[in-house]
Amino acid sequence: MANLIPSRLAKRAHFDADTIYPILDEAFFCTVSYSADNKPFTIPTAFVRYEDKIYIHGSVGSHFMRELEKGIPVCIAVTLADALVVAKSAFHYSMNYRSVVIFAEGEKIEDPELKKAMFKWLTEKVVPGSWDYVRPVKENEVKKTTVLAFKLDEASAKVRTGMPIDDEEDKTLPIWSGIINLETKKMPPIADELSQQILLPPHLQG
Repeated sequence: MANLIPSRLAKRAHFDADTIYPILDEAFFCTVSYSADNKPFTIPTAFVRYEDKIYIHGSVGSHFMRELEKGIPVCIAVTLADALVVAKSAFHYSMNYRSVVIFAEGEKIEDPELKKAMFKWLTEKVVPGSWDYVRPVKENEVKKTTVLAFKLDEASAKVRTGMPIDDEEDKTLPIWSGIINLETKKMPPIADELSQQILLPPHLQG
């Protein structure tokens, strides 16, 4: 990983794969930012990490994907919010979080088998156990999809954990301080009209 020193709170920065990869593997979405025609653009999109790259996909006709496949520089950001940090002073309110920022250029994947593999990696990340259950991806669906890979050579993470850090003179104030944990979790599946009479498959029963 490249040594990208942040301008603020450098002590929260991490550059090792052991910190960066788990954040990328837990997050479902990233935000891709770039510049085109002297205008800024930022797009949220699903992604998956495999080894030392992350992959995104979109329609071959997507303006967003057609710009990125040119290999222009992009900044990719991922954030997981873990807790609200409630201090005795509003100045010290904060958030516990884990984030990753990546600087990279997109590599267009032409190999149909690698594109299919990306479909599997992403599907299994979002809903584990579903790849072998759903209808296989068709060849024309692969052709209609652009897949881009981004190396993680220039990636860094920032992490905040723990309780609020109040000023010394505020610590004795009779004001509650602490953290409020945040949680994102999968809820029980809800069938659509076409699946009311279909048994819930084992991989969705967890």
